[in-house]
Amino acid sequence: MTISEAAEQVLFGKNLEEKLAISSFDLLDTARPHSLKTPHSPTRPSELKLSEKGVRSSFPGVNVLDQDKPRGELLHFLANHELLASELMALVLLKFPDAHTEYRRGVFEAMREEQMHTLMYIRRMKECGVEFGQLPLNSYFWRLVSPMRSPMEFVTKLNLTFEQANLDFSHHYAQKFREVGDTGTAAVLEKIYQDEIGHVGHGIKWLREWKAPQKSDWNAYREGLELPFSASKAKGLAPYNPEARRKAGLNEDFITNLSVYSQSRGRNPVLHWFNSSAEAHALAEKLEQPIQQRSRIQDIEQDLEFLMLAIAKQDDMLLLRKLPSTKHLQSLREADIPIPELIAQDDPSLSERKLGGLIPWAWSPDASRSLKRFKEQLPTSVPHQWSNALPHHWFSKEIGLKLTEMVGIPSDSLLISNVKELKTHLLESTEPQRIKPLYSCSGREQLIYDPFSSEEHAVAAIEKACKLLKNSQSLIIEPERKCYLDFSVHYDLEGEKAPAQLKGFCLMKNSEKGQFQSAHVAHKWSALLSEKARTTLFVQTNFKELYHEIIPNLLPKLLPNYHGPVGIDAFLYWDKADTLVLRPVVEVNVRYTMGRLALELMRKLYLQKGSLHIQPSKKELPEDALALNDPASAKTLQAYWVS
Repeated sequence: MTISEAAEQVLFGKNLEEKLAISSFDLLDTARPHSLKTPHSPTRPSELKLSEKGVRSSFPGVNVLDQDKPRGELLHFLANHELLASELMALVLLKFPDAHTEYRRGVFEAMREEQMHTLMYIRRMKECGVEFGQLPLNSYFWRLVSPMRSPMEFVTKLNLTFEQANLDFSHHYAQKFREVGDTGTAAVLEKIYQDEIGHVGHGIKWLREWKAPQKSDWNAYREGLELPFSASKAKGLAPYNPEARRKAGLNEDFITNLSVYSQSRGRNPVLHWFNSSAEAHALAEKLEQPIQQRSRIQDIEQDLEFLMLAIAKQDDMLLLRKLPSTKHLQSLREADIPIPELIAQDDPSLSERKLGGLIPWAWSPDASRSLKRFKEQLPTSVPHQWSNALPHHWFSKEIGLKLTEMVGIPSDSLLISNVKELKTHLLESTEPQRIKPLYSCSGREQLIYDPFSSEEHAVAAIEKACKLLKNSQSLIIEPERKCYLDFSVHYDLEGEKAPAQLKGFCLMKNSEKGQFQSAHVAHKWSALLSEKARTTLFVQTNFKELYHEIIPNLLPKLLPNYHGPVGIDAFLYWDKADTLVLRPVVEVNVRYTMGRLALELMRKLYLQKGSLHIQPSKKELPEDALALNDPASAKTLQAYWVS
């Protein structure tokens, strides 16, 4: 019997005994047959037919491995995978009879081992009371690997993807079975684990033989995969096992890159994009002028874009202007931060991807324009569809004034739109005034006018305010308050049919100019507050009613048909009588905010508390800090997390 005849027996055997009859090891093809056309499916007895619908039995969790039935169900699942692997190895031997003899001998040896693995699983599952074929058999491996066009494709798909993932799975589950006292199943998995190291080694050997010499192993592997395949499938749903990969012969570059790589395993990824200059784009649209974007602002946007990982799930995708280094991603992985798929804005493969939704920082004009190219890649059933830009005034501080009015709270903020009114108000003021452009964020371009300063400083401040008014058409002016505590409140809004959903509170630290410095969050937010703040908020004001009932019911009226995040800035300040006073609405942000990202990071990391900080990139990080954006490429700002 030749290698090809043995492969035919595995692929076309009509009963399990025939398919699993292990042939002699030392076989050669004396006359190679013609290439086999890929059959629709391998030949199997009726009880082992593969499901055409892709259904499968549920996968038992590790918490029930001490019970015979769930244990047998798991072994049934694994036996089908091993049988499919042997059938696929038979297929590659028959489909590519002219492949290198040494390669074919290696595949033949691996096929024999897969047959033995199947037999071991069948024997063990019978002892658990489960017969092979008793549960649905999925054709997933066959559907994805059998259309292969070359042995190289087989190497990347089976050896270096599915079998590499088994380095994690088999090792982890062998340990779990030993922990519950099932040494028999553990021994089976340990044997398979050792064999899989050899199969992956065989794959990497031939990848190196066939790839372009100038390409790294990792790049050659990645380029050899086509959707729905991805390198993420080369990691098992178990702890990552770099040592097994080293034993298989993978180099450190490959092992490290794979460890930090993410891509959806099946669900269409939601694409996230950071556009923190939303207010500037909204103003440019209002003025019907091209945006004047300074290079520093562009650098900030690039520096902080990676923070969107806080709201992205691991199966989602971040659209980035600049990809972070592998070294930085490895540091985040070591901190147990789930990393979504990262993709460059100009990556041509984006046009071929099916997406599960679009979530920018804000649906401002720039997001609407930039993300429109993905509109046709979205199923109509997903909730996060492409959107036209939101009304430009939703990005202005005017929306905060409107909510204040709806809540019924007196406001000392003044909206000024002409130079004469501006000068008159400032010259007649008897206390310092904070001047804010109507369209700005993070304290950008805010001014303080102090009537008690020198005449020279007062005149200069008025000139700056007039210039600011000319650039933005309108300003908000309000008395400068002695702030005791800044905080923000965060909601999700799903149109007009239901109140906004409260997501949490955040203690904010801002500079004197109102620029963001840090956001502090805790599972129990009140634990972050001083006793004085707690008494003022929870005893002396209608805090709970305001933020849990009144504002959630007003937001759908303020922002009709809006779906997305909303943040409200508020603060406690000392009045002239040295009494703490709550200003419940300072600004309304119809977008994500740093406070919201801090809340989401805390939940993603399963922490009780933590804080998100942003500082100049040249400043040294604190010892207990976890850098969030890549320190090696940050031009202006460094974001970090402290637990």
